[in-house]
Amino acid sequence: MDHIAVLIPCYNESKTIEKVVTDFRRTLPDAVIYVYDNNSTDGTAELAEKAGAVVRHEYQQGKGNVIRRMFREIDAECYVMTDGDDTYPAEDAPALVEKVLEKNADMVVGDRLSSTYFTENKRPFHNFGNSLVRRTINVLFDTDIKDIMTGYRAFSYQFVKSFPVLSKGFEIETEMSIHAADKNMQVENVVIGYRDRPEGSFSKLNTVSDGLKVLGTIGNLYRSYKPMGFFGLIALILAVLAVVFFIPVMVEYAKTGLVGHFPTLFVCGFVFLAAIQALFSGLILQTIGKKNRQDFEMRLLQIEDEKRRKQ
Repeated sequence: MDHIAVLIPCYNESKTIEKVVTDFRRTLPDAVIYVYDNNSTDGTAELAEKAGAVVRHEYQQGKGNVIRRMFREIDAECYVMTDGDDTYPAEDAPALVEKVLEKNADMVVGDRLSSTYFTENKRPFHNFGNSLVRRTINVLFDTDIKDIMTGYRAFSYQFVKSFPVLSKGFEIETEMSIHAADKNMQVENVVIGYRDRPEGSFSKLNTVSDGLKVLGTIGNLYRSYKPMGFFGLIALILAVLAVVFFIPVMVEYAKTGLVGHFPTLFVCGFVFLAAIQALFSGLILQTIGKKNRQDFEMRLLQIEDEKRRKQ
């Protein structure tokens, strides 16, 4: 088992990968630097190996797929995840590592948004998207993560071996944040520096399409992790609609003793039944979710035993 493993997912980062590997080798001399190449065509893998990294390959395209492979294959007491584009200073890594090794943090978030991100990043919709995602998740999941989309994080062994990676692409950071919040893991925020990509280096993140995927991921995970909130809201909306359209029918019946709009009455009845179904769906799934969290806590104990055996 490695003491510290630096994980760098890469796709066509030949402009910067050598510097990133060199910087982390200097800053964390006792760490093993892993570069996972994701079908690069510009010689990224060769340059990373030349700089001293352990190079491996993931042939399924997408950052989420790369991280799934990393988390399965590497055992370490502390993991540092960063990008290969040289936007995250290696000098901030020891502060992230300290939170894991000394403070028992499960996930440490490199917070760009509290430092230089909004001045360094030249894509205004990225700035807006990061702020929107952060506010949405913190409200829906009652947490206080300062930077949801950052690619600079540190993890404990327990987090890495208990995290079910479902996302294939750039939604992976959102999934990590929500998983940590739902499972009551210890999350720490560390303010880090941020610098824009150097000239000639281009982001693989598409603001619109990947942004919509992230929002879709938030919705799907909210339904999975907070089913009572999700289905309860649907039940409330349906019940309100049923009552609003039923009131005129009831008023007319009170005045005349007749029901003049039977189709409306029938629809109101079916809509209210759908509201009841949604409510009970939320209750049932909430109970199942509680049982899953109990099983998860027992799984953490097993992972801790596995860690002791490997040390």
